[in-house]
Amino acid sequence: MTPREMNGTSSTHHDNPTTTSRPPHSHPNPQQQHHHHRPHPPPPPHHHHHSSSSASFKGCCCCLFLLLTFLGLLVLAVILVIVLAVKPKKPQFELQQVAVQYVGISSSSATTPSASLSLSIKMLFTAVNPNKVGIKYSATQFYVMYRGVPLGLASVPGFYQPAHSLRQIQTTVSVDRVNLLQADATDLLKDATLNDRVELRVTGDVGAKIRILDLTSPRVKVSVDCVIVISPRRQSLTYKQCGVDGLSV
Repeated sequence: MTPREMNGTSSTHHDNPTTTSRPPHSHPNPQQQHHHHRPHPPPPPHHHHHSSSSASFKGCCCCLFLLLTFLGLLVLAVILVIVLAVKPKKPQFELQQVAVQYVGISSSSATTPSASLSLSIKMLFTAVNPNKVGIKYSATQFYVMYRGVPLGLASVPGFYQPAHSLRQIQTTVSVDRVNLLQADATDLLKDATLNDRVELRVTGDVGAKIRILDLTSPRVKVSVDCVIVISPRRQSLTYKQCGVDGLSV
């Protein structure tokens, strides 16, 4: 092949451009196209149902609260009417009698003044209920003291007292060789030997509650504060004072 022919052949290849294969136009799948443009369905009306339930629950709570408030006010009104009708008064609880059973005083060491006191006294308390309803008393204890030093306790059990009644409660205080030192012992020996009088103090608080239709009122405190004077020689009571009234025996 001559150079000219070769050149013509070469030019022939250059004159015919290379045809590139174009991919056929792809049409979208009708199902995919339909799925892509398909509108979303509206959400179910759960929100309105929840709102109505919440409103109903709040309404029930408000009704229950109003009902309880009404019942509470009704109970308070009934109690107030009963209290105004009954007109409760403070009960009376007093130390009525004191009986000395035994009084013994002994001294010990001379270098360090000390004394021991043995005592047994019987006390009679009187409870008066001036109210139209009953009173419930709680158990209490009365302290027997000499110059502020506790010597013993007198216990009174709890009891119920009917309306417009009087009740007597008896208790005994026993003191067995209580030691008093220094100043208290000196005063005790002086009071017993020289003056023949030993002054004791009986004090305590009694808790009482008024009962109305099986309901009890708040606790009312009745205080007892008495001074008694005992003669060791005669083994008897010589003076008793409770509150402002004094009684000499």
